[in-house]
Amino acid sequence: MPASDRIIINLGTGSGVINWANFISQCFNGLVTGALLALISSGLTIIYGTLGVLNLAHGAMFMLGGYAGWVTYTYTDSFLAAVVAGSLFVMLVGVVMERLVIRHFYTRPHEDQLLVTFGLGIVFVETVRFFFGSLSQTVPPPGPLVGITDLGFMIYPTYRLALLGIVAVALLTLYFVLYRTRIGMIVRAGIEDSVMVDSLGINVYKVFMLVFGIGAMAAGFAGIVNAPVVSIAPDVGEAILVQTFVVVVIGGVGSFPGAVIGGLIAGEIISITTMFNPAYSQIMLFVAMTLVLVLRPHGLLGQAGRE
Repeated sequence: MPASDRIIINLGTGSGVINWANFISQCFNGLVTGALLALISSGLTIIYGTLGVLNLAHGAMFMLGGYAGWVTYTYTDSFLAAVVAGSLFVMLVGVVMERLVIRHFYTRPHEDQLLVTFGLGIVFVETVRFFFGSLSQTVPPPGPLVGITDLGFMIYPTYRLALLGIVAVALLTLYFVLYRTRIGMIVRAGIEDSVMVDSLGINVYKVFMLVFGIGAMAAGFAGIVNAPVVSIAPDVGEAILVQTFVVVVIGGVGSFPGAVIGGLIAGEIISITTMFNPAYSQIMLFVAMTLVLVLRPHGLLGQAGRE
């Protein structure tokens, strides 16, 4: 295909020119954004579905993953090491957080859970701001993934294409753990009835600790792999947290497939709306959430009766 007939991807936020080329490019952007939101939301929905805890520190964990990876990259100059370190660090933070704080709030009202996780999120953000300042930091993509790729009908940034594959592999791995392993079976049983799981002689609190750690790791992993696309800053998790909760509501609380579908829907809504008017992208996301709540209060794949 001649170069003049190909689409050059528009990474801006609304150019004012609406045509099929912009539409296709924005759909690709929405797919990447949606996959990332799906990964972050899967961790949040697993935590809430299993533990019943509304974790308002989830956005801060996304931010911590980015910073832990950035620090590792600074010392090792290895993107792979940054991804591993960022993910494991946030998983460790999640495990410690669950053991020292969260487990004391399982039987407390949701208001208490909201307050304590909101407070922990502020502590994480301000701690990072104290040590690293408020200026944004960047993590460059690996050398082979720098530049653009010619898809024949469109030219697209190579790392964004790779990011889509990376997130897809992460989601498939998480799906395998949840649906093809014994621990996954226990986790899914805990989502449905944690009392019954405890009655069967399984230490449900160890399961809870593991679930919180996995959910936190998903957010941390997303934070570092997204760092080459969007620079990291102490407040980077705030907008992500809001979008993540919307995704969970759309997909259905406690549903892993719902988180994936909700994330893809949210990503496309944000990206396509941005093509027309960036100021309305978040508004349209909440409009979609409202429609889902009106037509299907438990979400697209949620189950009635789950709290």
